[in-house]
Amino acid sequence: MWFALLGTLEQGLVYGLMALGVYITFRILDFPDLTVDGSFPMGAAVAAMGLVSGVNPFLTLVMATLAGAAAGAITGLLHTKLKISGLLSGILTMTALYSINLRIMGGRPNIPLLRVADLFDIVVGWGISKRMAPVLVFVVFCLLGKLALDWFLHSQLGLAMRATGDNEQMLRSLGGNTDTMKLFGLILANAFVGLSGGLVAQYQGFADANLGIGMIVSGLASVIIGEVLLRPQTVVAATLGAVIGSVIYRLVIFVALRVGLAPTDLKLMTAVLVVFALSGGTLQTLWQRIRSPKEDKEAVGSVDNAAR
Repeated sequence: MWFALLGTLEQGLVYGLMALGVYITFRILDFPDLTVDGSFPMGAAVAAMGLVSGVNPFLTLVMATLAGAAAGAITGLLHTKLKISGLLSGILTMTALYSINLRIMGGRPNIPLLRVADLFDIVVGWGISKRMAPVLVFVVFCLLGKLALDWFLHSQLGLAMRATGDNEQMLRSLGGNTDTMKLFGLILANAFVGLSGGLVAQYQGFADANLGIGMIVSGLASVIIGEVLLRPQTVVAATLGAVIGSVIYRLVIFVALRVGLAPTDLKLMTAVLVVFALSGGTLQTLWQRIRSPKEDKEAVGSVDNAAR
């Protein structure tokens, strides 16, 4: 049980980097970026091929981050330069990346890394136990990623990016280039996603072309869960909520599997969870409207009884 919960924490932290990328696009830029489903396995594919080729594990993560950034740049250019809608730009990039990822992986849908030295082997060599090495690595990467994103979003460029998502027309009237902000935001977001993919490949011991299926929904669920739990009023709290939401989301999956839910139903459960989280306010209002007539009738009945 303890090891299972520790594994859940590890997954929550490593996917927390992906959740930070989703937070940038969906909450900072207000941009529906579906590139994530392609840039995540791209980061995993680049890292895996780097490891198989004998590249240093740390350098493979840099390569994965750059690959994710390149994927975000493609979506950004399609949207800002070719004037394709944001949603369709992400879909086109995601679709194209499936073939590109297969090319990167040499035409194979899966790259095993069982006999390849990875990042965790290096950390174990420093004297850390094999069980705790992933936790330490993911805590460090997640913490550094969160702090770096917090710093950036409070910088002048980060404030301009936040203004782009909040009120694009206002920023344009002040002379700001919103297209540049969108492009840079997509690059930054998918860089986080690519890094997460590279870490996941080394953690799981393989890279798969289908690794990114449903990843955008998982990231969005993590962001929403964090917002529901923390009710963040600041960027620092919001980024923390994305990471905590990722851990909680993985914990929910763990509990669902423990109570007997079929693994094939997890995507359905995730979709339902996101629907309820997004429509929580609407459902609450609808419930109050349903309850109000009943309460009014009960109140009238009480008055009539009292009058008698």
